[in-house]
Amino acid sequence: MDVSQPITAADGTPLKKKLAQAMFRSKLRATGLVVPLLAFVLASFVFPILALMWQGIHNDTFARLMPNLTEELRVWDGVSDPTEEMYALLVADLRQNRADKTIGKVASRVNQELAGTRSLFTSTARKAKKLEPPFKEALIKTKKKWGDIKVWQAMKLTNQSLTPGFYATSLDARYTVDQGFVMKEEKRQIYTKLFVRTLMISGSVMLLCLLLGYPVAYLLATLPLKYSNLLMIMVLLPFWTSLLVRTTAWIAILQSQGVVNDLLVWIGITGDESRFSLIYNMTGTIIAMTHILLPFMILPLYSVMKTIPPSYMRAARSLGATPTAAFIKVYMPQTVPGIGAGGLLVFILAIGYYITPALVGGQDGQLISNMIAYHMQKSLNWSLAAALGGLLLLGVLVLYWAYDRIIGIDNMKLG
Repeated sequence: MDVSQPITAADGTPLKKKLAQAMFRSKLRATGLVVPLLAFVLASFVFPILALMWQGIHNDTFARLMPNLTEELRVWDGVSDPTEEMYALLVADLRQNRADKTIGKVASRVNQELAGTRSLFTSTARKAKKLEPPFKEALIKTKKKWGDIKVWQAMKLTNQSLTPGFYATSLDARYTVDQGFVMKEEKRQIYTKLFVRTLMISGSVMLLCLLLGYPVAYLLATLPLKYSNLLMIMVLLPFWTSLLVRTTAWIAILQSQGVVNDLLVWIGITGDESRFSLIYNMTGTIIAMTHILLPFMILPLYSVMKTIPPSYMRAARSLGATPTAAFIKVYMPQTVPGIGAGGLLVFILAIGYYITPALVGGQDGQLISNMIAYHMQKSLNWSLAAALGGLLLLGVLVLYWAYDRIIGIDNMKLG
């Protein structure tokens, strides 16, 4: 046999080339199976998130609908008095907006930067067709507010298609023409307090779920099969009930004339005239969210505890350890991956919760997700909602990074 000659297949093709072709076809088939799932993830998850993040820094409503004034505002320093030419261009754009029925969009965009300017734009647009030069004097005569430089500074800010203004607002600051970022007064700060409250409630729910779920998961992993199966059914039972039904049930249970208060009155802990306020506040939000998210803590813990051999505890006992010492030093450290996975899962779900805080939270139990929904559905300030969502996403990514650094993402066990 001549070893210098390449080994060939039955059809005479070199074996190395034949193997490469087979591997290529195998990879092509594998890619074909993955492509539909990848396309679905990109279309339903990645692209919408990227589009939302883009809206947080991009809004071209003013620049697109006020083309004449836009160019002049770009070269204006934002400090000196507006010129007669700027007033004339403003009138020309207002006339066009009135004709195109787009003045409402322009007014709403400027109103996002300077509250109270919506009516200024809409009312002036109705009279713009009758205004004559000099336009500066005519506009100020129509509405004195046109002489206020703050209105023009707001238009200069909204004139920028790419702006950090929405992220500044979501951090209770203002992005100004002459001073840059300026923090709002403490009494007018809303969003930072909501972020802090969201983190506090989410952390409290996570700790309560851990305290309540750890013993249940331990029982699931150690009880005989006939008892553990029954307990597992009870853990999974909430998943078979509508989230809305479970939340409204808590309203009936926690209200002043509800089951809990009636029980406390019957025991004698409180009087009938001084019942506890357990609903429409932070307390009600924490209780309801803990009940709803508890299974998400129990299941990761159970999946880890089930893999721990019972012989480890018996070995520790045989070496002289007390049951408590054996549990703390031998058993509990092995459940850390389940604690981390369950805690991370519950915390991430909690910070984005919406229905439960909306129904049982009241004013003190609202989360940042409720404010995002408000701007999406009622105020229609999608850019601010996108900025708030972007900060929330950033917080989740930081939490995920911290988990990876402290525990290690490779140690996460969800099942």
